[in-house]
Amino acid sequence: QVQFVESGGGSVPPGEFLKLSCEVSGRLSGMSAMGWYRRAPGNQRELVATITKGGHTNYAASVRGRFTLSGSEFVKAVFLYMNSLKPEDTAVYYCYVRVEDVDYWGQGTQVTVSP
Repeated sequence: QVQFVESGGGSVPPGEFLKLSCEVSGRLSGMSAMGWYRRAPGNQRELVATITKGGHTNYAASVRGRFTLSGSEFVKAVFLYMNSLKPEDTAVYYCYVRVEDVDYWGQGTQVTVSP
């Protein structure tokens, strides 16, 4: 099993900044990727950003250039730096890891962007 401790969500006006943090623990041997997904009201969960064991990052087109992901299996943590937030970034954000081809998600943290 994998355990998550997520933090950093909140409510901010458009254009502001938030940082999401996620510490992972448990059975992490064989972890191949980690990152963040999100689910907006009425939508399916979607990828925000991931980083592989080799350090390759992948960003959703909607956040590329505004969000930055960092983290690694060595520190057992992943961080999402979200700049220039928009109302359409409002969602529940879920920390994610892939271990031995099995995907795990945290409980989620709410991010709300509104005037």
